[in-house]
Amino acid sequence: MATGGEPDPNTSAILDWLGDSISFIPPFLRDPYESPAIDEIDRQLWDPFEEQNHDHLNNIPNTTTITPTNSTPQPSPPLPAPPSEQQSKLSKKRKQNQPNTQTTNSSDGDNTEEIEETKRKPKKPNSKANNGVGNCGNGCGTNKDSRWAEQLLLPCATAIDAGDLSRVQHLLYVLHEVASLTGDANHRLAWHGLQSLTHHLALNTVTAKTASASTFTSMDPSAFRAAIFKFNEVSPWFAFPNSLANSAILQTLGGGDLRRRSLHIVDIGVSHGVQWPTLLEALTRRPGGPPSLVRLTIVSAAPTEPFAAAPAGYDSSSHLLRYAKSIDLNLEISRIDTLPAALDRETLATSADETLIVCAQFRLHHLNHFPDDERTAFLQSVADLSPRLVVVSENDGDCGGSGCGCGGRGFARGFGARTEYMWGFLDSTSAAYKGRDSGERRAVEEEAAAEVEVGMWEREEGWRWRLEGVGMEGVGFGEEAVETARGMLRKYDSGWEMRAEERERGIVRLCWKGRRISFCSLWTMTITPRQQLGAVDGGVLLGQAGAVTGRRK
Repeated sequence: MATGGEPDPNTSAILDWLGDSISFIPPFLRDPYESPAIDEIDRQLWDPFEEQNHDHLNNIPNTTTITPTNSTPQPSPPLPAPPSEQQSKLSKKRKQNQPNTQTTNSSDGDNTEEIEETKRKPKKPNSKANNGVGNCGNGCGTNKDSRWAEQLLLPCATAIDAGDLSRVQHLLYVLHEVASLTGDANHRLAWHGLQSLTHHLALNTVTAKTASASTFTSMDPSAFRAAIFKFNEVSPWFAFPNSLANSAILQTLGGGDLRRRSLHIVDIGVSHGVQWPTLLEALTRRPGGPPSLVRLTIVSAAPTEPFAAAPAGYDSSSHLLRYAKSIDLNLEISRIDTLPAALDRETLATSADETLIVCAQFRLHHLNHFPDDERTAFLQSVADLSPRLVVVSENDGDCGGSGCGCGGRGFARGFGARTEYMWGFLDSTSAAYKGRDSGERRAVEEEAAAEVEVGMWEREEGWRWRLEGVGMEGVGFGEEAVETARGMLRKYDSGWEMRAEERERGIVRLCWKGRRISFCSLWTMTITPRQQLGAVDGGVLLGQAGAVTGRRK
């Protein structure tokens, strides 16, 4: 993804300040992605931040307000300080070697107390699960008072837009002091947010925004496989929509001549094969047996597609083929190299005697939507295939694309949407992994951070508008699919919630502590009005027994 245009004079001035102040800016901030410290982190799946040597921070001199050339800084209110706890060994060492207070001037005046308070490590939130789904308790994801990292990150993004260089300097320093990859969700959000901010500053002087590469691609294949299996075991982030999609596919094949036809699934997803064994096994248990042939066409990912890319040497196809043979199911697997601009029958090698299903999960938001609308064009190509069923699952959030430019907004607005996404992910993984640090958790969180740098999400309402615009209509979820997903969700943390009020329109949402995370939706081609099968509120309802009902409304 690339965007053109002149560099922002405000952030250019900030970079000038960074260059002038390089003698007292921590090495991590000089080059957040290429420094030796970060290279070491990449090799060891993120060493604890506290183990780095920060003695150079003891000698940070007082600073004065620097006014940018083409911008007038706007006064900002004092920052709320995060809660305090017993200082780390590093802080104790620093306290022995310097006076009790350190004065740093900013555009707001004397911030001595603010600096001293925010330098202390915050208390770890209570890790108890909520008493009820959607009921905010300790550390709730919707409680702004417990989300102190955002109260540092968002003002820093605002200050970058405003050209308030002194405040940017101050906030980067404070964030550097509290950021950690081994702390609670706030510490980890501060870490990833700090990288995003400094990455933005480093890229602002060039006309092209480089895409964030997937960190999965650099992992050992066995470690990668362990990480994705563990993530699906402890978190429904992807497992929940996968379950809904599988149930919908089974229901679509539930009756009539569809039982005897071969099945062709186009997999545009992020499951890396984890989704399909459950479906394949369920197909063998259908009355009348499995389809004569199951074809799986996997759309591979580019290395810059977070969660979709895999390391070299990882081969899910061989595992699936061995499993299919063990359950006596005829399975063929083919691949398309990358997400194409359009799908066509020739590329997919479709045939008239097969049931075609397109399953697109958490990939379509990588297609541009501004200024060129690649998403609608791709969905039109899907509609042209006349598939029996289309499954679309996506992140249910506002666009936060760093280089998107939709709506002419500034950096701070998009950064706010990305921070909201990252908080939900980190807060949920804290619960999923029971607060324990592990290489598996770090791997998926780093992948989420790469996803945040893309951030071109869209609300469910926007996807619905696109899908209806290319001639599709919603397919209602049957009761069996909803109950299966509901039962599955019970094994995860109680902060997770399913919202199925719109299931008859083909929409089921996944929420974390009351916040919309993702949605799974079902679609089919629009047919002549009054000829709709089992039409319910403008949608087509999948029957209780799994088939599309054959009764007119």
